[in-house]
Amino acid sequence: MHRDERITAIAAMFDCAPALAAHVEPSMQAVSFAHKAVLAHQGDPSEHCWLVIGGTVHIQVNGIDGQRVQLAYHGPGEFFGAYPEPATHRADMVAHGAVDLLRIRCTELAALATREPALAVGLARRLARQLDLSLDRMAAQTTLSAPGRIHAELLRLADAEYRIVPAPQITALALNANTARETASRAVSALERRGIVERSERGLTILAPRMLRDMIY
Repeated sequence: MHRDERITAIAAMFDCAPALAAHVEPSMQAVSFAHKAVLAHQGDPSEHCWLVIGGTVHIQVNGIDGQRVQLAYHGPGEFFGAYPEPATHRADMVAHGAVDLLRIRCTELAALATREPALAVGLARRLARQLDLSLDRMAAQTTLSAPGRIHAELLRLADAEYRIVPAPQITALALNANTARETASRAVSALERRGIVERSERGLTILAPRMLRDMIY
């Protein structure tokens, strides 16, 4: 990621002027991780705040039965990690697909927010939006059936033309929807039989997005 791209991303994340973003940029480190790479393990020291530019980071723990349980996930435009002081990672952070991030020491970000009111305001707005998004995800897990969560996840992953490239892996789909792999597999197969989605070597296409949306609830 070039410097001008980092400045643009920072300005968008904090909703601040390019000049302020350019001032913050030297404190940010651009990092990338391959699919399934572990960014941090549960129990590791957490000294950074991470900003997701591209891809998705899964937050996972081992359940009582030894199965992996996904607590949350963070996509483009979201923060995770420590803030305003260092802490300890409560779960594993795992890259899902190729992931691009900006990383800054949490104490440095806190100091910048103290000195730059516009940065503090942008950070507060971003975190407030992220809290709303987290509550929406929690509500979906509580109020939607397992197939409904699968349907919602497919719509979330799709681009403007309702394509998912490459096609989502069933295991990852199940984790994101907090359900069993077998349930996710049956839900996708049922959608294929009804002609609502179509899988190919290139990816998955939602052929009837309105029908799929109606099936969420």
